Amino acid sequence: MDKSKAVNLVCKIVLTAVILPLIFFASLFIGLIVYDEFIAYALIAVLAAFFVPMIWFKNRKKVLVYWGIFFAVTAVICGVKYGIEAYDKSITVNPTPNINVHEYLPFEEDSKIIKLDQEASLELSGNLPRIDGAAAVFPVYSAFVNAVYPETTKLWDGVFEYNNTVGGYKLLGERQTDIFFGGYPSEEQIEEAKYHGTEFVYTPIAQEAFVFFVHKDNPIDNLTSEQVRAIYAGEITNWSEVGGKNEKIAAYQRNEGSGSQSMLKRFMGDKEIMEAPTELVNDLMVGIIEKVSDYRSKSNSIGFSFRYYVEGIIQNPDIKLLSIDGVAPTVENIKNGTYPITGPLYAVTWEGNNNENVEKLLEWILSEEGQEIIEKTGYVGIN
Repeated sequence: MDKSKAVNLVCKIVLTAVILPLIFFASLFIGLIVYDEFIAYALIAVLAAFFVPMIWFKNRKKVLVYWGIFFAVTAVICGVKYGIEAYDKSITVNPTPNINVHEYLPFEEDSKIIKLDQEASLELSGNLPRIDGAAAVFPVYSAFVNAVYPETTKLWDGVFEYNNTVGGYKLLGERQTDIFFGGYPSEEQIEEAKYHGTEFVYTPIAQEAFVFFVHKDNPIDNLTSEQVRAIYAGEITNWSEVGGKNEKIAAYQRNEGSGSQSMLKRFMGDKEIMEAPTELVNDLMVGIIEKVSDYRSKSNSIGFSFRYYVEGIIQNPDIKLLSIDGVAPTVENIKNGTYPITGPLYAVTWEGNNNENVEKLLEWILSEEGQEIIEKTGYVGIN
């Protein structure tokens, strides 16, 4: 090999060694900006397919033709990918981001909260209890604020908070709030509170049904408790096994620490919940409802939540609640005890809290006035 060819080869190698990392990191950077991993990989492929042959091959016109074909194919793939994503988004029913708390604020004329017809017998002042709660209970404790707190109280002012179950129990365990309204905490949340020297105290304030729901086109209207447990244990995997269509069951779950996932664990008893694929786990309770109501899912999905959250807040017409053991999850069946999966909603406090207004508020919530708000909101009162 003569000297000029050797120099030319070395230059090509060096140029390739410089260009490829530049392509790689520049594409990743653009992918981060647009928050799309697919774009990053597509750019790496397209740019590498252009620059590397341009460095190494003499017939650059032919390279441009081949690259043009490759670019066109990549563009078609990208177009199909984003077209499918756009279609998926367009057919998803009722894409509510979660409860819109601004529809349930206290002291607002057009608020959806329940308001007493008369002045409440309790009027809090001074050291106000710092309250927080789960999404499903926000309309209730916001109505409490409207009834007995000063009108200057505003959402997220340090007194009236909404951090949902995971964040709410964390703050309560750290004693940054006084009362959390919601379901029973998970074992992990209880242990985390103990780590901070906090022992939770539970005051039942209402009774609620834990419900399972499917797409409205699913022919199944009823499951037994054991069938539901078997589905979430991964023992029943096809709807045909419980009298439905020959379709694989997509059993959606919530994130760890959420109130409904903790309730599912208690319902399952000794049966271990199967590990769900990432796409079947939703951080928000409304996420399960959206997925099950999604047109593409049709009749193969199942999800779970609390009755009032589904019927009173989200009100998605494309899902239906299942009867369990032949009993529908109605207010009447919760009251008479025939619906098999119910549990209390709690006002959770912590032992050793010396704020006298905390006990006053709890007593008022259990009074006729507090229970009126709970029942008119849509829950079943504790008394």
